[in-house]
Amino acid sequence: MDATEFRRRGKEMVDLIADYLENIEQRTVYPDVEPGYLRSLIPEEAPEEPDTYEDVVKDIERVIMPGVTHWHSPYFYAYFPTANSFPAMLADMLSGAIGCIGFSWAASPACTELETVMMDWLGKMLKLPEDFIAGTHGQGGGVIQGTASEATLVALLAARCRAVRMILASDPQRPETGITSKLVAYSSDQAHCSVERAGMIAGVRMKKIPTEQSDKYAVQGETLRRMIQEDKAAGLIPFYFCATLGTTPSCAFDHITELGPICNAEKIWMHIDAAYAGSSFICPEFRPLLNGIEFADSFNFNAHKWLLVNFDCSTMWVKKRSDLIGAFKMDPLYLKHDHQESGLITDYRHWQIPLGRRFRSLKMWFVFRMYGLKGLQDYIRKHVELAKEFESLVRADQRFEISADVVLGLVCFRLKGSNEVNETLLKRINNGRKIHLVPCLLSGQFVLRFALCARTTESRHIREAWQLITQLAEEVMQELPH
Repeated sequence: MDATEFRRRGKEMVDLIADYLENIEQRTVYPDVEPGYLRSLIPEEAPEEPDTYEDVVKDIERVIMPGVTHWHSPYFYAYFPTANSFPAMLADMLSGAIGCIGFSWAASPACTELETVMMDWLGKMLKLPEDFIAGTHGQGGGVIQGTASEATLVALLAARCRAVRMILASDPQRPETGITSKLVAYSSDQAHCSVERAGMIAGVRMKKIPTEQSDKYAVQGETLRRMIQEDKAAGLIPFYFCATLGTTPSCAFDHITELGPICNAEKIWMHIDAAYAGSSFICPEFRPLLNGIEFADSFNFNAHKWLLVNFDCSTMWVKKRSDLIGAFKMDPLYLKHDHQESGLITDYRHWQIPLGRRFRSLKMWFVFRMYGLKGLQDYIRKHVELAKEFESLVRADQRFEISADVVLGLVCFRLKGSNEVNETLLKRINNGRKIHLVPCLLSGQFVLRFALCARTTESRHIREAWQLITQLAEEVMQELPH
């Protein structure tokens, strides 16, 4: 394919993408395929001679689309949203074309510098404390990670390194293995499973802090304090706490204004995971949910969830970049460059687990400029309004109950009755493939999650979904033994 053909095919692909997204609600939201469906549809080996572009494009509909879950359908209400916007897609095309691997400033100065500035822009939209803004002289700053799971792990590894160094500074004779074996980290029992997984990868014990329905599934300061004291009395070394703002099961918010001072007093690294909810903090009415950020050492949310920046773009800030760089810095001769010790530049390879990185900040630049802060705020508010509308439909039906506070764009609800009846209802909903939901477990109860996800979701979609849910609920209840 030469440049001339690329121009033609590129325009065709843009048309294909626009048609797909414009007509997405006509597709069945969840695929009706069995595991292994795809292998029989394509050859066992790559072709010896090239296929035509026309043949490849024909196979998109034949091979790929039957097995696609349509995350951007207005009938998709599972998990949390994954962002999608035309400006971000155009920026992704440009990123792919430039094709730089931005592991250092010298590897592509624009890739590094735009990321630093975009992270400052977003930090200011969130009204983060100055400590997290890089500016030209700041000690903190932001970095784009691939996912929130990576950010949690990076923060945990940096915290582990800092804790070991602090102890060795006061007791240089102590063997390092004797320190790491005693380290203990904490998270909510509502935290994402990736937090526990980070502990496994880092080789440190991770303790789950129990939460209660009466506390809206939020970690309480007193519970954390008690666990820390018990562990210290047992000879352990508390060093890291991952607070969650907007948990996956129910969008609960840990009380970081209580938890932060405890962590600071105990020299425990506090990382805040706001993977889903973080985008909403650009709205003044939701910014109080981030109060207490001043106590944190690091903060992360997925701009690729709810801020119209396509995956992957997980935005992470640290108060002291030296804590991060100290944990990951490796400088072989082939990666050295003239400006690295100048203090004027950032080499992002020291801020992350992989070496290579894509030019992801282009997506932020396009989206922030083409939507503006106001456009992004309007988008968040619309989803929250739609969630409130769905909540009111649930509350108006005496057969159902709301299982957790509706704060943002997630509604947790269930049929009054047994877990079995709710499991049956969800199975019927998803087997119908008209809408797609996933469940969670809250206080032992099987709960249905209704998350506002697609950019194009409107009130009519919400009402259609509710009509379907109530119709299936009626069928399920009629089948119950009387």
